Amino acid sequence: MFIEMFQLLFTVVSIEAVLILTLGFGTPVRRVVVKLLDLLKRGRGPLVTKTVAVTMLVLFGSVLFSTIQINRRVSESGGVANPTDQVMFANRLLEAFLMGTVLFLAMVIDRMHYYTRELQITRRNLEVAVKKTKTAA
Repeated sequence: MFIEMFQLLFTVVSIEAVLILTLGFGTPVRRVVVKLLDLLKRGRGPLVTKTVAVTMLVLFGSVLFSTIQINRRVSESGGVANPTDQVMFANRLLEAFLMGTVLFLAMVIDRMHYYTRELQITRRNLEVAVKKTKTAA
């Protein structure tokens, strides 16, 4: 169970990292990614995205709570953890880190998409203004 979830989370983190790199550099692929993100933000896309994000946030909180419980149990038993608690703690910690990273990178992608769109709109408006001033002069 843990292996499949970790593979999924690592895959999502990798895809998000590629999207961030694509949005960060002015390549022809960036226009395609921006248009795909525009399509995603239309219709029911924001509702689905927010639902998934809230679900992951609840899971993130649950994993953190479980990690804190394991840590509390270890500290109550004299600071010595048995091997089962150590493995469970490590798995929960990795799971929490990956979920937090997924949520953070999703927020970064959203902001980069917003600023990329604003930059494109500002450039278009600037070009129109420059053309108007050239034809008026």
